[in-house]
Order: sequence, then C-alpha cells, then structure tokens
Amino acid sequence: MQEKKYLKVDTARQSGLFLNIGLCVSLLVTIVAFEWKSPESLDIKDISSAGDIFEEQIEIPSTEQPPPPPPTLQQPEVIEVPNEEKIEEEIKFNLSSETVQKVEKVTTIKKEIKKVEEKPKEEVDEVFEIVEDKPEPEGGMEKFYKYVAKELKYPASARRMGIEGKVYIQFIVDKDGTLTDVKVVKGISEDCDEEAVRVIKKAPAWKPGKQRGRPVKVKMVIPIVFKLS
Repeated sequence: MQEKKYLKVDTARQSGLFLNIGLCVSLLVTIVAFEWKSPESLDIKDISSAGDIFEEQIEIPSTEQPPPPPPTLQQPEVIEVPNEEKIEEEIKFNLSSETVQKVEKVTTIKKEIKKVEEKPKEEVDEVFEIVEDKPEPEGGMEKFYKYVAKELKYPASARRMGIEGKVYIQFIVDKDGTLTDVKVVKGISEDCDEEAVRVIKKAPAWKPGKQRGRPVKVKMVIPIVFKLS
C-alpha cells in the first residue's frame, strides 16, 4: 500500500532553510567568541594604560657627579740635623826616611816638568811667497844673471849628449839676505841640476824682502838656462 505524504509536514523540502539558519548562528557565535572580553583582560589593559601615562608625566632629571677632589700631597717633614762636630785632633803620620825621599824626588820631578812646560816656545819664522817688498839681488836681476853666466860651467856629459833646457831652482831669501834651502824643483839632468844648485849656493846675499816694514823670509823660484853655443 503506498504511503501518503503531506507536503506541509515534509521537512526535507525545508532543509536548505535550516542549513542557512545554522550557518548564520555558527557565524554569529564565532564572531561573539572573538569579540568577547573577559574582566581580567580589561583590568590588565587599564593598568598598562595607566602605567604609560605615569611614565610620560614623570621626568627623571640627569644628575651630574662632582669630580673627585685632587689628591693631597704630603709635604716632607723637615728634620733639623745637628751641626757636625769639628775634629780638632791632629792626625800624625809616621813616614820612614825612604818614603820621605821618594816624595821629595816626585815633587822635584814635577817642578822640573813644570819649568820645561813654562819655557817660552821658540817662534817659528813664517816663510812668505808674496810680500809687499820683494827680495832682489844687489844691482838687480840683470847683474845676478851675469854672475850666473860667469860662474856656470856646462857639464861635459850634458854637452856630449846635447842636453839643453832650464833648471828651476827654489831657495829662501832669509831675513839677512842669505840664500838657504836651495833645491831643484824641475831639472833636465843630474849633472846640470847639481851645477845650478852649486852656483846659487855661492851667490852673494840679496836684499831681504819686507812685510809691513820688517824683514821676513821669502821663498823664490828662478830658472837657470843651459844652452849650447
């Protein structure tokens, strides 16, 4: 026998409506659960907000610490030292005769050394090369070379070998005009050099050179000519 259904009583036809109502209720419950605030959370929130306000209102001033005091220097204590006692006793030394003689010898030697050191040093005459008044032979250089030509003897060995030239002789005209320290500075042969030195050593005295009006030693260099006729 076929069952009869009443359309108004059939719940299957209203399932969509119930589904929508259920979804709305669950969504509402979820929203309410998220938005619900407990009393504890309210108290915590109020306290935190009050603390923020308190921190903003109170300002802690910066404190500057004073620098430490400088260290105190301890001044040294001045202690008075008593004056040293003078020793008035005489100190006596017993020296033997040998020791006394040695001391006397040492003292004598020291005195002699001191006397030697105190002796005035001999003045060393300066030898000039350029002076205000030049030295010259008596009668002039022309007369002097005539003397040289007369006294000069041409060495036989140099004549045989045909040696000619000039021998340069250096000498010093002393303060009294005598010719000293005669030597060859440039020669041509041994025999000619010796003959030129011999003639100059035998030459008469010259007029001495003068520097600031007083005679001085002057160095001279002259040529002696050897020429075959």
